[in-house]
Amino acid sequence: MTAASDPFAAPAEAAAGATAAAPGADRIRRRFDALKAEGRGGLVTFLTAGDPDEETAFEILTRLPEAGADLIELGMPFTDPMADGPAIQEASLRALKAGMTLRRTLAMVRRFREAEAETPIILMGYYNPIYSYGVDAFIADALEAGVDGLIVVDLPPEEDRELCLPALAKGLNFIRLATPTTDDRRLPKVLSNTSGFVYYVSITGITGTASAADAAVDAAVARLKRHTDLPVAVGFGIRTPEQAAKVARNADAAVVGSAIVDRIKANLTEDGVAEAGLVDDVVGFVRSLADGVRGARKGG
Repeated sequence: MTAASDPFAAPAEAAAGATAAAPGADRIRRRFDALKAEGRGGLVTFLTAGDPDEETAFEILTRLPEAGADLIELGMPFTDPMADGPAIQEASLRALKAGMTLRRTLAMVRRFREAEAETPIILMGYYNPIYSYGVDAFIADALEAGVDGLIVVDLPPEEDRELCLPALAKGLNFIRLATPTTDDRRLPKVLSNTSGFVYYVSITGITGTASAADAAVDAAVARLKRHTDLPVAVGFGIRTPEQAAKVARNADAAVVGSAIVDRIKANLTEDGVAEAGLVDDVVGFVRSLADGVRGARKGG
């Protein structure tokens, strides 16, 4: 399906000019181009902004690139994260309790950009906080802060005019989720206004609860690549360097979220306060994931 045949597609002039509209808007494309040139898959890491507190989360965020994160998803804390499992739900609640807001999340990205200009940042979450913020103001502030893309899990393609099309028109990537239940009839609609990359959710259900069979993931990646030239990142259920490596052999990137969030939780006191070694432990875990991903295609 072409954009022109889809009634919800972005106007051609908006889509054509999207990446030229904002400084840094090509960061995602440049990163995947670099990964392709290196002959390897990437590592996408997820962190909830403000978990377990703003300063600890920021310290983790700033150290993720050195640990090997190729792209970073930063969760926008929300009171009702319905697509997420217990780990990320609890992370959102910890962040909200610590005073995190969407405005402070954008400030965290802006602060991150003071020292790190190349690692793409994708905000992931739900539409309600963005709607409350105001769509136009949010897009403008996100671009000014240095955000490269959005994943908004509760906005289907039928609602593209709410946020997807305005974001694309301003040069902000809108990354869509595809799932095992997204059949060939539905897939063109899902891909019609997707940019940056496609996020394949490898299981049905909530985050952090299961792992998909390797063969099923490989087949799904191959099917998606028959429908799009965009990179395909695979997430949900990846908890170890070995699992990340298996995904990265065929996918363009492996996404790890709940396992990182669990690592944060494991380093909290009973009162939810960060213990002294929390950041180092999380960074060390991410480094082990990155090592797995980087070795995935060697000798293949």
